[in-house]
Amino acid sequence: MSKEYPHIVEEIERWPISRFSENKESFVKEMNEHTLKKILATPELTVDEIIASTIYKEKIRVKVSPWKVDPRDEKVYWNKLESDFKANAQSPNKEEENLAILKKIINRYSIEINGNFNPKTFRSARRFLYGFFKRLFNKVYKSGYRRPWGNKKQLWSKIITKGAIEEIRELSKIGTIVMVPTHHSNLDSIMVGYMIDSKLGIPAFTYGAGLNLFDIEVMAYFMNRLGAYKVDRRKKNKIYLESLNTFSTLCLKRGVNSIFFPGGTRSRSGRLETKLKLGLLGTLIEAQRIHCVNEEEKKIFVVPLVISYHFVLEAKQLIDHHLRSTGKEKYLKPSGGGGLGLRTILRFIKNLFTTESEVVFSVGKPMDVFGNSVSKSGESFDEKGKKLDIRDYFKFNGEFVENLQRERVYTKILGDNIKSSYLSESIILSSHLLAFGVFKYFELSRPNDDLFTLLSLPLDNLAVDMPTAERIVDHLKAILVDKEAKGEIKLSEQIHLPSNELIDDALKNLGVYHARTPLVRRKNATLASEDFRLLYFYHNRLQDYNIKINNDFLGTNINSESRSKEKV
Repeated sequence: MSKEYPHIVEEIERWPISRFSENKESFVKEMNEHTLKKILATPELTVDEIIASTIYKEKIRVKVSPWKVDPRDEKVYWNKLESDFKANAQSPNKEEENLAILKKIINRYSIEINGNFNPKTFRSARRFLYGFFKRLFNKVYKSGYRRPWGNKKQLWSKIITKGAIEEIRELSKIGTIVMVPTHHSNLDSIMVGYMIDSKLGIPAFTYGAGLNLFDIEVMAYFMNRLGAYKVDRRKKNKIYLESLNTFSTLCLKRGVNSIFFPGGTRSRSGRLETKLKLGLLGTLIEAQRIHCVNEEEKKIFVVPLVISYHFVLEAKQLIDHHLRSTGKEKYLKPSGGGGLGLRTILRFIKNLFTTESEVVFSVGKPMDVFGNSVSKSGESFDEKGKKLDIRDYFKFNGEFVENLQRERVYTKILGDNIKSSYLSESIILSSHLLAFGVFKYFELSRPNDDLFTLLSLPLDNLAVDMPTAERIVDHLKAILVDKEAKGEIKLSEQIHLPSNELIDDALKNLGVYHARTPLVRRKNATLASEDFRLLYFYHNRLQDYNIKINNDFLGTNINSESRSKEKV
């Protein structure tokens, strides 16, 4: 069981995010001024062009993609703004009046984006999430046990944290922490927030939440009071994007810990993120520059976090989305897969109340905003162990210079280091190994079929016998143990079990809450899939490690029935 740490600051009212929320009016004012300054410094576009483009895009958004959460005056607001903007074209004070329109748009966005943090609501959320996660990760009933919903000790054994925890706790006392997790499930934000508070004992973080989530009244109530700021991915205009970046920069400047999901959205394929959104990451560089220019001894520390699940609740929807977008007309969704029969629904309910699983958080080694490693005391070091003064990154000929092109390069370097950390810090579970091995085995058994042909096969066409499954597992274990010794990956304790026990553990956990499971053990001692797409989704967790299974693992009885039919 991973260790539980005491809270670094017990009084929630003393947390940076609490103090940040106390005076929103001054923050909005500062945000407006900072955003305006950034926009006016844009050399390639005039104020008129920026306003015209924004009004045009916003009117299309209001017409084509309205949401319930949108302000009621959206249509009227943008029509009025367009009318005023056109009228200004004939005004002798055109520049001044258009500047007023620009300020009005910026202020609207600033108010919309800003979130809030309420200590009382946070305490209530703590209690609720404790009960929720006890139910999600523990069996409801154990024979002879008086507390069927589990206790704290049982829950902690299922929410496991590993990695550079002591370092992160020390760094949080002297600087601002930016956690950059992988993203596979809608549960991630809740899981990460709960883990940071209950397991690491670090003051709460602000985080971005899709504006569409605020359509749901219960979620809106809590997110509006738990540090979430609103992100509207429909808005692609420069004013909005600059406002969003400004919010992040100024939060970091004020020492508020933040969570960024650099993948931008959930991984549809089940793979670790390899394409990161660099926009918000760039705000870390800007905030650090502000600290340096102001001669403030403050640093921002970046902490990669890899979340490992045996199951992802939305896996079926995610992989369908991925296959449709990559396969186009080649992807044929299996017939009969749209609905669930009574038997599968009843089994799902049974699984929900009689099984247990776990989630593993791997806290990566902290780095500064340039991707350099840092010590517990916050000092930066290069690859050769030489101590660095990060102020030099922002200087030219000994003077501080704002060079946005240079900072974009720094942001890319940071993104590359985060991606590398995801791979090396990822903790591989028994379910990942088994899903990867069995799916690769099915691929090898039908060398002439591409992925989409394989996914369209009848479910009874492929199976693997247990001796072959154990042989595959042994082969993969040897490869992964070697990679772990080289520092390329991390393995859970279950990976080191004997192969038959590893398979048992994987089958117990793999897709435990899915009505149709990725792998199931049949009565004839073979492994088969009830849903190839889900098996493919979970197999993808190991896709980026260059692991190969050769034809030696093809058994004599694999797919014998389908091959004989092909001969006929």
